Amino acid sequence: MIRVGLTGGMGAGKSTVAATFVERGAYLIDADKIAREVVAAGTPGLAALVEAFGDDILDPAGELNRPGLAAKAFVDDESRATLNRITHPLIGARTTELLDAAPGDAIVVQDTPLLVEGHMAPFFHSVIVVDADVEMRVHRLVNSRGLDEADARARIAAQATEEQRRAVADAWLVNHGTHDDLAQQATDLWTQRLVPYELNVRRGIVAEPVAELVAADPDPAVLGTRLTNRLWALAGERATAVEVIGAATGIRAVTALQITARDEAAATELPDLLRAGGFPADGDGAYASADPGRPARVTVVA
Repeated sequence: MIRVGLTGGMGAGKSTVAATFVERGAYLIDADKIAREVVAAGTPGLAALVEAFGDDILDPAGELNRPGLAAKAFVDDESRATLNRITHPLIGARTTELLDAAPGDAIVVQDTPLLVEGHMAPFFHSVIVVDADVEMRVHRLVNSRGLDEADARARIAAQATEEQRRAVADAWLVNHGTHDDLAQQATDLWTQRLVPYELNVRRGIVAEPVAELVAADPDPAVLGTRLTNRLWALAGERATAVEVIGAATGIRAVTALQITARDEAAATELPDLLRAGGFPADGDGAYASADPGRPARVTVVA
């Protein structure tokens, strides 16, 4: 199983990519859907919100009035913290339930609008960003979703920047064409990269790099940082250092990294964690990427 983080700004076309993946067998976890579920009528989550913010956040049918909640929850940092303290644990618990229910050979796609803002990228095997020009996104939000133009621009401006998204992206899908154009990009990514990646992880096989995928890296300059962050997420307290010891400079060049294990006991725990995280043993005493679009080799020293 691999976990794929799917994100992008409002109006970029993320839902089209998610639907395309689902049609091909993805196990979808929708963060927005979970956020609604945990505060639906009759849930402990909604009861907690009413206790914290008052029963005037409910509509006549007893459902959550989201604009009414927003008017109270986003007035200051303390109110926002109260909202997060109630909802975040519930969302996390439900997400864990769904992950635990995923098949062992699943490609789990987690549709997560605030993936970048929440600093969640290192915890996924791969991060996919869907992008579109700001003016195009504003047009879609106004004409398809009925947002006021000023509101649409304000919401876009409040989200992560393109630079921030590129820093964490393993794949970058550009939605400047038709629905079918974007769906085809998603299909190609699914077939050429995600399916082989999942199979490699499940079988513990190092990937054969695919030049076209490597060349399309959204931001090669930060690949080392991206990989370092992923390895820290896998190793956790078992490591005292994770560093790049050889940067990739060509299409098929491999980024070399080194993990310094806390001690011998920690070093013995790392192989299973690395394999599950997308870095199986390479047969030469090191570990290498199972992702055909991201060549990397990892050594562990104690």
